[in-house]
Amino acid sequence: MKTLEECREAIDVIDSDILELLNKRMKVVHRVGEIKNSSGTAIYRPEREKAIIERLTKISQESGGDLNKDAIEAIFLEIFAVARNLELPERIAFLGPEGSFTHQAAESRFGAMSEYLSLNSIDAVFKTLEARRAKFGVVPIENSRDGIVGETLDLLAKSSMKIVAELYMPIHMSFATKARKLEDIKKIYSKDKGFGQCREFLAEHGLSNVELIPVESTAKAAILAAKEANSAAICSHIAAKLYGVPQMFDNIEDQHDSATRFLILSDFKNAISGEDKTSILVRLKNAEESGSLVHFLQDFDAAKINLSKIESRPSKDKSGFGYWFFIDFYGHIDEESIQKVINKHEGEVTWLGSYVKGDDAI
Repeated sequence: MKTLEECREAIDVIDSDILELLNKRMKVVHRVGEIKNSSGTAIYRPEREKAIIERLTKISQESGGDLNKDAIEAIFLEIFAVARNLELPERIAFLGPEGSFTHQAAESRFGAMSEYLSLNSIDAVFKTLEARRAKFGVVPIENSRDGIVGETLDLLAKSSMKIVAELYMPIHMSFATKARKLEDIKKIYSKDKGFGQCREFLAEHGLSNVELIPVESTAKAAILAAKEANSAAICSHIAAKLYGVPQMFDNIEDQHDSATRFLILSDFKNAISGEDKTSILVRLKNAEESGSLVHFLQDFDAAKINLSKIESRPSKDKSGFGYWFFIDFYGHIDEESIQKVINKHEGEVTWLGSYVKGDDAI
């Protein structure tokens, strides 16, 4: 191929081949959907999707392909989402508003074709799932800087919904504006925390003296910046895209290692994948006795079960200072060694979900 036109013609041929193969894949997917519907099997299988991405990444690496894991994941997660919607249309509830980081997390897993339901509280997400008005819910559980989201833990303690997946998402801020030049910008909108996270960027670009207007969300900031030509927003890239505000700069936060862990909730149980994590709630019967928590944890240590997190929360169901413990550990609830430990503490442990462990690398 010597000319641009020849390259374009070659790309057109390849695109046609890709489309033909995708249509063939979707026909198989349709049959998979029929089988799942007849057996009552869940449509969303995170462990299967992860296995596909890892297999394709290995093939690409061994063949010297240009696509790395991130690129393959971006392409195939969208293909998976389209396929799931052909099997059974999905509605996903998330902590809003539209354009929030939770919305961005939800779309990264369920794609552009799914139906999204923006809700104004984490409690509303749980209630929507329990009323079967949505199949999946996406909520934040912890941030690498701000710590645990207590409301999510408290609601998990009393909900019938289970954790079916987790994902870690780096939190990057964008500078979006319809202005052609920085000098034209007279005001900047963002959540108050957004300004604090981007102080160095504002100073380096001579924006410290521009009027900074705090609003209730970064999504609202993008909405306002879309309406005013000489304004800008510090917001998520999905908010800028959603409300049609061009991104002048991306990744403008002072610290680039902030990430949030999100949970995907639903009403089914995942199969064992071999790379699982399990979350439980522990209410110790003899919590007031000295060493009760230590003795509980020693059983996990003896079974060589690796804990990844333990978080205490006020029990809120008794007088005094009672506590519950939320524990994450590696492994699936149905594994024999784990079952032995759980059975030993019958009545003290509530299973919250077993799911493929997410990639927490930032």
